[in-house]
Amino acid sequence: MALDRITLTRFRNHADTRLDDTAQFNLLVGENGAGKTNILEALSLFAPGRGLRRATLVEMAGQDTGGGFAVSARLDRADGNDPVQLGTGATPDAPARRQAQVNGAACPAIRLGEWLAISWLTPAMDRLFADSAGARRRYMDRLALALDPAHARHAARYENALRERNRLLSGDQDPDPQWMDSIEAQMAEAGAALALGRAMLIDRLNGELAQLPDAPFARPVLTYQPGGPRDAAGLGREMRRQRARDRSAQRSLTGPHRDELAVTMLGNGQPAAACSTGEQKAMLIAITLAHAALAAGDRPGMLLLDEVAAHLDPIRRAALFDRLRQGRAQVWLTGTELPPFADIAAEAAVWHIAKGHAERC
Repeated sequence: MALDRITLTRFRNHADTRLDDTAQFNLLVGENGAGKTNILEALSLFAPGRGLRRATLVEMAGQDTGGGFAVSARLDRADGNDPVQLGTGATPDAPARRQAQVNGAACPAIRLGEWLAISWLTPAMDRLFADSAGARRRYMDRLALALDPAHARHAARYENALRERNRLLSGDQDPDPQWMDSIEAQMAEAGAALALGRAMLIDRLNGELAQLPDAPFARPVLTYQPGGPRDAAGLGREMRRQRARDRSAQRSLTGPHRDELAVTMLGNGQPAAACSTGEQKAMLIAITLAHAALAAGDRPGMLLLDEVAAHLDPIRRAALFDRLRQGRAQVWLTGTELPPFADIAAEAAVWHIAKGHAERC
């Protein structure tokens, strides 16, 4: 099962781009700034959320187009059923409102996640281990969402309740206890579901990572560190108990919004943030491959790898391609030249990207 007949209309620098006759490996080759990553970003919008750049919809729209864009693709199905037509974008009259379609029928963007499980690795993620705890929470949620589309609803419900509780805590008047009870009940229910999704993700990733060979990629060990009780009853009690403290701080100090992801390298137990740049990249690749294997369960998988081959030596590139070949996900890779992809070029669909245009090689 794979995406084919992909079209980008007024998306960033792609006025009208079409990619047909895709394969398991799909290579986008061109100079820096040609629009390769823009295509990956467009594909990432077939998952719920803001895509691999976390950009606004207005930023995605092509310049001088009056706002709005469209991305569509056909999902071919291996079970013999009719293909599914997926679409997403925004219109000029509502450029900040995400729209989605399945077979021509409008639907919430979260429904796209029911058809595809998408993972990606970009150069911007190289700083994940040294970034903020919030960045790592968003990373966990994106990976969890690819495994369970319902995770987005839990996260949204929790964030909405958290904002309301913080608003009450920072107000001039002491918050009404009954209203706080109601808000905290919502936070506890959604927070427990959110924490469960994150914990299950880390458990499953560690299980998948344990099956991978130690070389040539460094194997990471992931630890989920909750920011409070993980069950709804316990979380609700802790929030009630800490109201005075949180009122003094004018914000909530307990809950999944305080979660952390700790990553260490197997063998020496060194924190990922203290490892070399090459070791960090290798661990990110290992996590990405493990997640792609998990995601390719009951839904088609798609893996977006931006400029990943350029940072690997020939041995690690060959090992990466072998693992990708053994997987079931459709793979999209970008690069400035073809030689790093020599091992897969014969079996890949290749496009040359230049100034927002794609030409099949």
